[in-house]
Amino acid sequence: MKAIISGSPHHRNNHQGYSHGERWQESTIGQYRSLPLVVLCFIILCKASLATGAPLSDRWSEVRNRMIDKEVVGAGVTNKRVIEALRHTPRHEFIPTNQRRYAYYDMALPIGASQTISPPFIVALMTEEIDPQPSDRVLEIGTGSGYQAAVLSPLVKDVYTIEIVEKLGKRAARTLRHLGYDNVHTRIGDGYQGWPERAPFDKIIVTCSPERVPHKLVEQLREGGRMIIPVGERFRQNLTLLTKVDGKLEIEALRPTLFVPMTGRAEDLREVQPDSSHPTLNNGGFEERFGDPPQLVGWHYQRQLTIVDGEDAKEGETFITFSNTLRGRGAQALQGFPADGRKVKRIAISAWVRGEGIVAGTSREELPAIIVVFYDDLRHEVGTVGIGPWRGTFAWDFFTAKVTVPPASRAAIIRVGLLGATGKISFDGVEVHAAK
Repeated sequence: MKAIISGSPHHRNNHQGYSHGERWQESTIGQYRSLPLVVLCFIILCKASLATGAPLSDRWSEVRNRMIDKEVVGAGVTNKRVIEALRHTPRHEFIPTNQRRYAYYDMALPIGASQTISPPFIVALMTEEIDPQPSDRVLEIGTGSGYQAAVLSPLVKDVYTIEIVEKLGKRAARTLRHLGYDNVHTRIGDGYQGWPERAPFDKIIVTCSPERVPHKLVEQLREGGRMIIPVGERFRQNLTLLTKVDGKLEIEALRPTLFVPMTGRAEDLREVQPDSSHPTLNNGGFEERFGDPPQLVGWHYQRQLTIVDGEDAKEGETFITFSNTLRGRGAQALQGFPADGRKVKRIAISAWVRGEGIVAGTSREELPAIIVVFYDDLRHEVGTVGIGPWRGTFAWDFFTAKVTVPPASRAAIIRVGLLGATGKISFDGVEVHAAK
């Protein structure tokens, strides 16, 4: 069987773990049916605020707090100081004007120069894991927009942040200065080298991914200090927590993740480069796992997901099931893979799928599917394709489709899950490969 969908705003946004607001009356939604729900919430809040004369900052604050409650606190972040820092950090100020309507989705956004601003949940998680203290001096590698530094600012004594892209670094410095983050110190340079004249640091947070942990950063971490860093291949990384004990590192892999690569010296030393002429997935059969509770290797943003061992697996011994009872909640898993439209004209997507009691979420478009979003070399979306959507109850069935890779594509992200719907859906043997 075969079914193809194209990416509506609902489908694109819901699949990235974006925030969703409460249910709204049909009469209110009707004229804005094509808009993502969190944008709809903002429009409604704006109209209400204009009527009452409420300041714009209050309107942003309401949408921000809604997102934090659902996508940060709801996803397991518990540090009260970190949560409060996010509540008081105006993420929209760190995002290009043409992307601000998405400021309070839990999603990465392009900020220029092939870089992105991390999703708020990831920022909160990384901040929580380093356990920020008021006396800490923190080094950040990869200033980007300045958002992570701004979240750290009220939690620690000083933040030292380095950005290799001069344009981004200068813009972030202006934004941080304008917003009054006086304890954030910025620098243009290669983060691979750290900031030796300001070392040692109590904590180090790295917001771009090298293949291996840079030795210079280890040297600049004080005894007893913590470093959090995404480490690994371009499309197979783990967010890793390092603690320096007796001059050596204790290493804990926290979860799979996907960050932009660390450029400069770190990229020059990278030994494993993605094969853009052979797009493929890691662990599409869901047999590899790690941690306690177990997580899937290779897949990130795993939400409302259960790894199932059983005889009814269609390939191997394991499959995954997403379960959700809250309409609009993101039940999903994501993975990046190389997809260069200059080298690969078409790809084939396939999977075994089974459903139980599936009902659309907060809109008719919120239904389970397998979605592939293509990105150009600036991290902008250039196309959306997929298989689905599915409704109701059905036994295991095999679905496949061949789709065109946009010529501007350089990478892609695949999303599987309920994607805002309620019920249960299972997947096994999810594959992507080049096709004729």
